[in-house]
Amino acid sequence: MKKNKLKKAMAFGLAALMAFGISGCGGGDAKDAASGQDITVISREEGSGTRDAFVEITGVLSGDTDRTVDSAEISNSTSVVTQSVAGNEAAIGYISMGSMSEQVKAVKVNGVAASVDSVKSGDYELQRPFNIVTKGKLAELPQDFVNFIMSADGQAIIEEEGYIAINGEAEGYQAKGLSGSITLAGSTSVAPVMEVLADQYKKQNPDVAIEIQQTGSGAGIQSTIEGVCDIGMASRALADDEVEKGLDTQEIALDGIAVIVNKTNDVEDLAMEEIMQIFTGEITNWADVQ
Repeated sequence: MKKNKLKKAMAFGLAALMAFGISGCGGGDAKDAASGQDITVISREEGSGTRDAFVEITGVLSGDTDRTVDSAEISNSTSVVTQSVAGNEAAIGYISMGSMSEQVKAVKVNGVAASVDSVKSGDYELQRPFNIVTKGKLAELPQDFVNFIMSADGQAIIEEEGYIAINGEAEGYQAKGLSGSITLAGSTSVAPVMEVLADQYKKQNPDVAIEIQQTGSGAGIQSTIEGVCDIGMASRALADDEVEKGLDTQEIALDGIAVIVNKTNDVEDLAMEEIMQIFTGEITNWADVQ
């Protein structure tokens, strides 16, 4: 009796192992993890510079129409997009390359991985500028902070944080011993590197206070127009009507836009057209990704 029970247990265990081998070792099919699941699209809110750049480059924007699928879950910051994708194995989103974390996975776009080198070379097409926005002549203190950002010191910090510096021949920064406060508002993508820049600036200027409000590019630009902040932060270019309101913009860095999926998703590479089709709702299931 004991032998029969042992034989049955061994047979059951072997069958279970065989079943696991069939279902769990599918030979590296790139879509195993998410295949058959409906895609959850995670997008940024309207007015986000990241969204503006993303929809324009991918073709989600057609003429003046943003065709982002109505069923998309809308997130109001880079960190929320990351958390949403990390918590949903069928999700896809997009964030600043410099804000990538180990919680999610960035896929290649047209066979090219998002990296500093691929953005610099232009091989990675999903890229955009980081800008500061001002109105009229800046006061001495905010202008000094801008000078720091564009100095060799500031540009080195930008590269250390994983972004692409745009002024390789800048001179070093010399502190003037200024005091007072500066307010910045805008892009949640620009804000992380701006926080680091502000911290390093304050080490050389201990009597300066800097407030950084993460409100989104559009809101930051509007705050600059209204004089609510000294400097706006934008991850897109200014629109013509914004320029007409007396705004100036200065590029401080370049950044890639990473297309991210859940770490359990085996998708490694998406064509730009596939990305467009996913975010416009033409492709709705991971099984349909070629």
